[in-house]
Formats: sequence, C-alpha cells, structure tokens
Amino acid sequence: MLNIWGVMLFIRMSWIVGQAGIVLSCVIVLMATVVTTITGLSTSAIATNGFVRGGGAYYLISRSLGPEFGGSIGLIFAFANAVAVAMYVVGFAETVVELLGSVDCIMTDEINDIRIIGTITIILLLGISMAGMEWEAKAQIFLLVVLITAIFNYFIGSFIPLKSKESQGFFGYDSAIMMENMGPDFRGTESFFSVFAIFFPAATGILAGANISGDLSDPQLAIPRGTLLAILITGIVYLGVAISTGSCIVRDATGNGNDTLGAQFMANCTDAACKFGYDFSFCKGDDGQYNCRYGLQNDFQVMSIVSGFSPIITAGIFSATLSSALASLVSAPKVFQALCKDNIYPGLEMFAKGYGKNNEPLRGYILTFCIALAFILIAQLNVIAPIISNFFLASYALINFSVFHASLANSPGWRPSFKFYNMWVSLAGAVLCCVVMFVINWWAALMTNVIVMGLYIYVSYKKPDVNWGSSTQALTYHQALTHSLHLSSVEDHIKNFRPQCLVMTGYPNSRPALLHLVHAFTKNVGLMICGHVRTGSRRPNFKELSNDQTRYQRWLLKNETKAFYTPVFADDMRQGTQYLLQAAGLGRLRPNTLVIGYKSDWRDGDMMNVETYIHMIHDAFDFQYGSVVFRLKEGLDVSHISEQDDLLSSQEKTSGMKDVVVSINMKDSDGDSSKPLSKATSVQNSPAMQKDKSPQRLNVADQRLLDASQLFKRKQGKGTVDVWWLFDDGGLTLLIPYLLTNKKKWKDCKIRVFIGGKINRIDHDRRAMATLLSKFRIDFSDINVLGDINTKPKKENVTAFEEMIEPYRLKEDDMEQDTAEAQKASEPWRITDNELELYRAKTNRQIRLNELLKEHSSTANLIVMSMPLARKGAVSSALYMSWLETLSKDLPPLLLVRGNHQSVLTFYS
Repeated sequence: MLNIWGVMLFIRMSWIVGQAGIVLSCVIVLMATVVTTITGLSTSAIATNGFVRGGGAYYLISRSLGPEFGGSIGLIFAFANAVAVAMYVVGFAETVVELLGSVDCIMTDEINDIRIIGTITIILLLGISMAGMEWEAKAQIFLLVVLITAIFNYFIGSFIPLKSKESQGFFGYDSAIMMENMGPDFRGTESFFSVFAIFFPAATGILAGANISGDLSDPQLAIPRGTLLAILITGIVYLGVAISTGSCIVRDATGNGNDTLGAQFMANCTDAACKFGYDFSFCKGDDGQYNCRYGLQNDFQVMSIVSGFSPIITAGIFSATLSSALASLVSAPKVFQALCKDNIYPGLEMFAKGYGKNNEPLRGYILTFCIALAFILIAQLNVIAPIISNFFLASYALINFSVFHASLANSPGWRPSFKFYNMWVSLAGAVLCCVVMFVINWWAALMTNVIVMGLYIYVSYKKPDVNWGSSTQALTYHQALTHSLHLSSVEDHIKNFRPQCLVMTGYPNSRPALLHLVHAFTKNVGLMICGHVRTGSRRPNFKELSNDQTRYQRWLLKNETKAFYTPVFADDMRQGTQYLLQAAGLGRLRPNTLVIGYKSDWRDGDMMNVETYIHMIHDAFDFQYGSVVFRLKEGLDVSHISEQDDLLSSQEKTSGMKDVVVSINMKDSDGDSSKPLSKATSVQNSPAMQKDKSPQRLNVADQRLLDASQLFKRKQGKGTVDVWWLFDDGGLTLLIPYLLTNKKKWKDCKIRVFIGGKINRIDHDRRAMATLLSKFRIDFSDINVLGDINTKPKKENVTAFEEMIEPYRLKEDDMEQDTAEAQKASEPWRITDNELELYRAKTNRQIRLNELLKEHSSTANLIVMSMPLARKGAVSSALYMSWLETLSKDLPPLLLVRGNHQSVLTFYS
C-alpha cells in the first residue's frame, strides 16, 4: 500500500481530475486497477506454486518462463525500480520547493532547488536502506500511520468548506461543480493516454511485497493476501479522491478574494464558481492561455488547501513519496542481486555479493543510487513517470504471460495453491499491458520491446547452464508429445522421406569422423541416434548406464551435434543392435537407416565377430532398414589413443562444459561399439595429474588417424562427391549426396554420377540418366557411363584376392565329407570351394570396381557407392567381408549405401 500510494496521490490526482474530468479519471483508475488486479492474481498464482526466494518479479518470471525472459525482464524491472526512486524523490522535492516558495525561501530557481533537495533526500534514504531491513521496516510502519492520517485529514477537510478557501477554488461538495468537472478539459499537449501514462506509476507498487519475498516469513500466504488487499484498498481510495476533488474544487481559481461578481454580471456568468459569487474568468485569456494559480488544473498542492489541517497533508506527501522511494530503493538492489547470483549476464557477479546477516546487496544500493541520482537531475515528474510506465507494463505483461504459458503447458508441476486465476484472463492481461504500452507512447514501447528482445536473444545465445523446470520446457515437451502423436496418425509419404539414422558410434567421441559425416546430412533434416552396445561378462550396471546416457547427451549438445545417445546392455553386438533396431525412436521418429563403421580389423581377431558383423547388416534389411557402411582408410576408432583426453579437454574448455568425458582403451575387436569401462573415466585437470602424465609422441599411424577423425568437421574445399549408382535401391544412394552437398561445409563440392553401361550405348545411357536426375531435381556436374565395367580384372589383383581369402577357405575337396560338414558347422564363416566357384563373377566384379574407383575417383572428397549384397545363408561371412575389403581398399572416404528398395525419391510435386 505504501508503494502504491506514492507521489501521485496527493500532488497529481487532483490535476488528473482537472484534465480528464471525473468520469475519465475514474476510467483511468479502473483501467490501471484492472491491469494490476489481473497481474496481482497472476503473481499470487506463481507465488503459491512453490517456495519463493528473494528476487521478486525476476524470480517469479525466470522460474516460470526460464532464464531468457527472466533475465531480460529482471534487468529492466530492476532499472524501472531505480528510476521509480527518482520519481518519488522528485515528487517529495517538488513539495518541499512549493513550501519554500510560499515563504520566499527559494535557493536558486525551482528546477535547481528540486535537484538539490532531491540529491540530499536520496543520500539520506540510502543511509536508511543500507542500515538494513529492520530500520527500513520500522520507518515503513511510521510512514504508513502518517499517510493514512493524511488521507483521513483530506476527506474530513472536504466536508468543512471555509470562506477563506473559496478564492482558491474550494467551495465544498456541490452538484454544479461536480457536473462542470464531469467531462474532460485537456489542455496543451495532454490527452487521455498522456494523462493515463502519468497516473499509471501510481498503481505500480503491487510487486513491492514480492520484491522482498526473501524477507517474508511466509511468502506463499503473504504475497497473494497482501497484494490483492492493497490493490482493493488503494483502488477505492483513488476513486474516492477522484470523485471528491471533482465535486468540491473548480478547475481554475485566482486565489484573490476580491474576484467576486456584481449583481449585474450574475446573468452572464456560466461557471460553477459564479453560483458562489466568484468570477475567475480574469485569469482565462481570450487566446486560450490560462494564468490562474489555483484550482484542479493549476495547483498541484490543492489537496492541502482542502484538508482539515494542511501540514498533515504535507506530512502525508512526505510519507507517500519517501516510503515509496524507500521501498523501490530496497527492491531494485534485491532484484538485481538475485539476477546477478544466477550469473545470467557475465561481468555482473560483483553485484551478487551480500553483506551482513541479512545478505544486504550494498553494491546494488550504490548502483541504484547512481541511476536514481541521474534521473533526479531531470527534476520533472511528468517526464520521468511515462519512462517508468513502459518498463512496469512490460514486467506485468510477462508475469501474466507466465501464468498463461504455465497453464497451457499443462505441466504436473504447475499446481498453485491460489486457485482464483484463469489462463485466458492472464493472457488478456498480458495483451492489455502491451496495448496500453503502445497507446501511452508507441516509440517508448517499441524501444522497451527491442531492449527485452535484445536481452532475450543474448541470453538464448549464451545458453546459461541453469535448469529451473520452467514452463517453456514443459510446453516444449507438451508440443513434442502432441506433434509426435499427430505424426503417428499420418501415413508416410515418399515426398517426406528423410534418412533417420541409427549410427553405431559406441561412445559418441570414440568415432568422430563417423559422427561428423552422418551429422552433416542429418542435421536439421532427419533423426540421428548414436547407438552403443555395451557387452561384458560382468553384471550390468544400469545406474552407470543411465549416468553415461546423461553425460554423453550433454557432450553431444555442447559439441552442437543434433543427435541422441542411446546405450544398451546386451550379450553380444548382434543382440544389442537388434534391440536398437527394434526399440530405438518414438512413433514416426524412428530410425530407417543403419550406419556402421567398416570393420577394418576383421582379419586380426576372432572370425565369429565377422559373422556377427555381417549378420547385423542382414538384420537391418530384415527390419526394413537401409544400410550404410562407412570406410576411412586411416580407420575410425580413436578411443585407444590416450592423448585424446588432451584433445577433448581443450575442446570442452572452449565450450564451457562441466564434466568432460573421454573414452580411453575401448578398442574392440568388432570395431562397431566400445566395451564398457570398468569405471567412468573423466579428465582430471589437477596440477598433480598433469605433472605425472608426461606427453607421449604419437606414432605416424595414430597421428594420421587423429587427423582423419577431424576431416569432416571442417569445411570441404572445391572437389567432388562421386556417386557410383550401380543398383536401384530406391534412391538412398542419390539422396544422401544431395543432402550432403546442400550443407554449408559441402556446398563447394559437385556431384559426379557413375553408372554401368555398354560401350555401344554410352551416349544413350548418359542422356537417360541426365533426364532421370533432372526429374528428381538433383544437380550434378557430370555423368560417367562405365562401358568397361564388365571387363575382367587384372590378374595380379585376382591373385591378391585369392591370397587374402586363402586362410578362410574350407577346402572340403581335401577332406572327408563328415569332417567338412562338422568344420563348416563350427566355423560357418568358412568359404567353400563350391561357393567360391558359384560367385566367381561377383568376386571379379568387386575387384574390377576397385580398379575403376582408383582410376576415376582417387581424388574425390567422398565416394558414395551402391553396396553389394550377399544372399543370407548362401554367401559366407568371410567371402562377403572379402568382397567389401577388395571393393573399398586404398580409396578416399567411402560410403557403401543400400536402401531397403522402397522409393525415397519421386518425380511428382
């Protein structure tokens, strides 16, 4: 109440009635009361939805809408409170100067006297506020008693008309005066909304209780009750003062008791004062200029004249202005301190420090003092008031929007104990605040919104590491769930196909090249899930799995990789991959393409791992997935390089992540996932650790591997993406290069297409392919028809292939049939003589394709090629792996792609 009954009550309310008239003055009060009542209901709802700490409006908005809106409005609200201090102090100084003027004690001139008295006043108020809440609370109680006494003093005086006061415009309650003052009389540049802008700060003290929420014993009970009662009582008093002053005081008076009417002029006089025998028309010039010193329009201190004992009104003005100034002087630093504690804006941490048992923000007091002092030097109340109006309205709009947003999100956590609110009323309140902002002053409103949005964008860009369970998060979840369900109700359409990849990365940072390449064509286009199968003989530690999921998801986000990390425990790689192929994703947001790294160490370990690896590809086709195998000649898995922790540590320092996770010694024979660590490993940056760990020089192979792992993170220069489209798999082999070359890092690369053909039909096949690609709307730089694709490979390459497969042959012709069958059953990956002869042509094709790839695509940035298929159960794992090895060896980065034979490209719009 002290904050709401501010400077406007005694020294501007009568002027507002003079300008707007009784009816419009009541409309102005009711409009402001409607805005503050709706905001009060919204404030009560937020304040009763959990424990409220210090920070007032900032705390309420930030914990409801998140740091972006909270941070921007917190800064503005703290600033508005600091400027409000100046407004109240200037109102106080204005009254003091009027008193000094009445006894001819002006020091210099009116404006400079206001500045001098205002400066002295704010220094004294600063001393009281810095003394602590106890002093401030004691001062408030005393000031409240004085203020209420002054209000009663005015109303009592209004019923006691005195002859001596008539010349100053006060005649007591009269219907003629009331009717004359019923309509508006705007003078100069004033209008309804300019007068509303001056009055509105008189209603803006409703958050005074919320601003000191940290000092309240029971904020959940005190804030709703205190705020709504204060709005009701102050609103009634404002309406009472508006009707009262308009009913007993005329707009213009000279103050001269001799300005009475003779009997002969009574008939020509139309003013309400004429009824009482006064003619104040002398001070109203014919040119519309008014020189009257008294009356509603001219004397800001007219309520002192009306009152029963004028010094009490002066004391009331002092009480209202000083109490409001004190409340704002305490509010602004506490809001600012709460904002700085959350570290949303770097560089403001120094203002977060508190002193004494009550954690007083002394540095914030000094900053508020400086801001207020700067505005006190303006020394004009009617200039300062509209500045504050916009900032307060912006705060109120966001408080109302917070309640609407939280209700819309339908979060189970939104359950305020205060039930008398409505989401649509809150939305109407937010819209009303915005409309009023623009009506009061459109350019100031525009500037306020630009500042709010600028701060919002800044905080959104900086992404402070906070999690307050805001309604923004709740609404994001609600929308995601709604849209996911909506997607599931719609059948897939070929035009909307997008590669949604299950990428078997293991730990996401163990195969950077695979992660970066797939992210390049799925970013903002399709889903990417980093699958990780964790195997091991020990009992699965599901808590560790959950912690790793959270930690590596953060790692992906910090590295700006738009992907999900999904680990599973399984007995072996195949079983784990089957789990992921069946269960990964949600509704339509499910993977449709399996991406695995090439198993470059297949000849070094247990061949049953190769059997598992090949079965993973077959399983993908069984589940109607497309399959992609990526080979980098240097290799993919960097997890065995112990120096990787230094590399990742430096990356993480730049991104500001708290836990830096590295995968060390996770080399696995199957090359597609990583074995679980016995313990979660994190980088230790202590000096002792750094001292003990001497840097080891990498060998040449590991250095090349480490360099290659960052190949797709940087921008690709001018070059080519060569597409070897040898089978119609539905179009996935064409779609991936198209998506890739649309990205910023790959835009300088051109697509070259290679297809098989016959020598006598090369031109025809090229034209047919060009037409097809044009219909698919895929840009290409060149089409090459390979007429010699069916030529026999070089003899030395055939010999090299035979030498490679020699250890894996069964050679059943050299042993008994039973022995051969038993060995084939125990080692199903063995290559039989019959099988080798049966697929001789296919073997020669892979050898020949490798020759052509080296001839035509040895300088390509990336090769995307149709992956050869082996019939399940007919071709042994060792033979199929030998085909892939022969086809892809000694080449630039190679993607072997095979769709599931469902079309992913269409001609039609």
